Amino acid sequence: MTTPFGGVPAGPAGVPSTGPGSGGDVPAGRASVIVATYPDYASAQRAIDHLSDQNFPVQHTAIIGTDLRLVENVLGRLTTGRAALVGAGGGAWFGLFIGLLFGLFSTYNWFAVVLTGLAFGAVWGGIFGAVAHAATRGQRDFTSRSSLQAREYAISVDAEHAEQARQLLVRLNWQTGEAR
Repeated sequence: MTTPFGGVPAGPAGVPSTGPGSGGDVPAGRASVIVATYPDYASAQRAIDHLSDQNFPVQHTAIIGTDLRLVENVLGRLTTGRAALVGAGGGAWFGLFIGLLFGLFSTYNWFAVVLTGLAFGAVWGGIFGAVAHAATRGQRDFTSRSSLQAREYAISVDAEHAEQARQLLVRLNWQTGEAR
């Protein structure tokens, strides 16, 4: 049985797969094999590092995160005052940059030009921050941080190097007991 891509069909861990939709980004015509899975990215990264330390050609490997989910951690409440403060901070940096540019080409007091740019940036940034938050009319009164997380991480290796990688990872896993 072949796929529309001319390779072996995608299957469970350890079965070669090729082409788009096979679970990995491999060039067309190059089969890859899942040799190990890990519960977290750090463990998968440690496995690739071990392969590299053993002079394995790591350019033939990939770390594939599966069962992705978006996690948004709420950091706190966002009030108009806090939005103005954040805007003032961003505006101050922009104003400092503009003040430095003007200060370089100014024959006037350099320090005064930089401070004026910083002050104007902070004031206008605060105004824009407060107005932008007020314009949302309470639709999003919180701050958050988003992250993309995977349930597990698989080590995929080109088929011709899979057995060597599997043997090297077995030695690592005996030492740490991490792979499934």
